[in-house]
Amino acid sequence: MHKLSPRFLVAAALLLLLALVPVYAHWQGEPFLLALFGRVLVYGVAALALNLLLGFGGMVSFGHALYLGLGAYAVGVMSHYGIESGWLHLAGALAACAVVGLVSGYVVMRTSGIAFIMITLAFAQMFYFLATGLDGFGGDDGMSLFAGSDFGAFRLDTPLALYYTAFGVLLAVLGLMHRLIHAPFGMALRGCQANERRMRALGFPTLRYRLAAYVISAMICGVAGVLLANLTMYVSPSYLAWTTSGELIVMVVLGGIGTLFGPVAGALAFLLLEEGLKLLTGHWMLIMGLLIVGVVLVSRRGVYGSLRDTPWHGRNAARRQPAEQAQGSLGETP
Repeated sequence: MHKLSPRFLVAAALLLLLALVPVYAHWQGEPFLLALFGRVLVYGVAALALNLLLGFGGMVSFGHALYLGLGAYAVGVMSHYGIESGWLHLAGALAACAVVGLVSGYVVMRTSGIAFIMITLAFAQMFYFLATGLDGFGGDDGMSLFAGSDFGAFRLDTPLALYYTAFGVLLAVLGLMHRLIHAPFGMALRGCQANERRMRALGFPTLRYRLAAYVISAMICGVAGVLLANLTMYVSPSYLAWTTSGELIVMVVLGGIGTLFGPVAGALAFLLLEEGLKLLTGHWMLIMGLLIVGVVLVSRRGVYGSLRDTPWHGRNAARRQPAEQAQGSLGETP
């Protein structure tokens, strides 16, 4: 019955539309649509990664662009030395994001509130200025890629192959997030968000749970960086800038913080709104800012989060909160 909920139907409809974008673009002769919606898919993956921390862990990371940039630079640096293997690009991005996420996460997890936000921002800015100083890799100007990542069976040097690869990654990340947030790990992570002191009193190693979520989020964001580098065929320090981190936060909040599909809906709304306003006026940023503020004030749960999560049939039964089940899951030994 849960599958008939409005949220499920909207998410299914949007995924179907995203899957059919290449067909429509070919029919209308508009290759630009593949690039535009390809960005939606890539940033949707990155927003999903951030939502694991922000929506389910209560950790506001203002430096998640760091891992998007690391993934992109893994592709750029290897390509610079003639390594075109996509598997090596992916492995390098995952390894870099895992190491940096583990080291930086171990530091930031010992803080909270404003300190957490500022330290994540500081780490991202450190790597941003490091990237601008890499003159051998373009420095502040960045560098272009001459070929897409080669995965053997396919290469990411054609818009269609890249689009459906990004779409497949998005589906895989959605499935992973669904499993994570409904597993004991996800229940414990949400328990840390609700009351970390009580979770520690119950014997849960909250630092490990939060750090694991941080590293997983960083690695997923690194995968989005690999896709972004192949999408633009360009790598730039701007990928690591604080403005990119801010855009990811806006996408999560706009779509619906703490919902499974909300970040994807937020990325879709944000990027389409940005592109549409650019066609209308040069002052699009002012109008967009006002629209985002208006959406947040009208619906604090976001565009997708404001939809009902209960099925149309059996609503009275669905209103009963499964607090006893959640409490039982959290009470199990992790």
